[in-house]
Amino acid sequence: MRFVKGHGTENDFVILPDPDGELELPARLVATMCDRRAGLGADGVLHVMRTKLSPEVADQADAAEWFMDYRNADGSVAEMCGNGVRVFARYLVDAGLAEAGEFGVATRGGIKRVRLERTGDVAVDMGPPRVFGESVTTVAGRRYSGVHVDMGNPHLACVIGDPVAQLDLTHQPGFDPAVFPAGVNIELLNPVGERRVVMRVFERGSGETRSCGTGAVASAVAAARLAGETVGTWTVEVPGGTVTVTLDGNTSYLAGPAVLIASGELTL
Repeated sequence: MRFVKGHGTENDFVILPDPDGELELPARLVATMCDRRAGLGADGVLHVMRTKLSPEVADQADAAEWFMDYRNADGSVAEMCGNGVRVFARYLVDAGLAEAGEFGVATRGGIKRVRLERTGDVAVDMGPPRVFGESVTTVAGRRYSGVHVDMGNPHLACVIGDPVAQLDLTHQPGFDPAVFPAGVNIELLNPVGERRVVMRVFERGSGETRSCGTGAVASAVAAARLAGETVGTWTVEVPGGTVTVTLDGNTSYLAGPAVLIASGELTL
């Protein structure tokens, strides 16, 4: 099968062009593709197909020609990926499947409006963050409280006093399965300046990743709540780079780089 490799602040993806929806992607195959020794290596797979051909999102076809069928690195299906949708949009424009400017992308988390030119950063309207109170996580025996934020996928964003750079995220942090029955992405963050935070993330189905777009928005929401604010633009530093998150009271916007780095044929 043909593939393209891309990343957004080093949150990396295998892109599989499949306009006519002919590929079968069992979890085992996706996991092998994403394996960093036996496959291409990636945090997830962006399966590119026409929206009208997917029963899951066919009702979005009038608003978006293309569906981002996103899979985690372990092969599990996910609702949305903020960095993924930016890389997906960059692929569509570079491949001539969409015009530069603004257009919609269908996802399991609903239509996401993206904006990009032929070169430069990609911005996406992530929709309104939904906050469902607080919960807790445990990381290497330390207990942290955080904000439960839904961005189309579930997040627990924790503003902590311990330096995030020193945390051990080699294992799945603990969480309350009664609150997150489908699992959760966990963000640990330190405020480091005015509307600026440093974040690390453990993504369900992928482990620690270099960046997470929906997690960056959830982190900005948590930081804003701590500061007693509801609107503004936050800079989120992740291990793979920097993104900006804008909260305007109605929706949220994520902006940052999206880069395509390789293409070829994959045989597994």
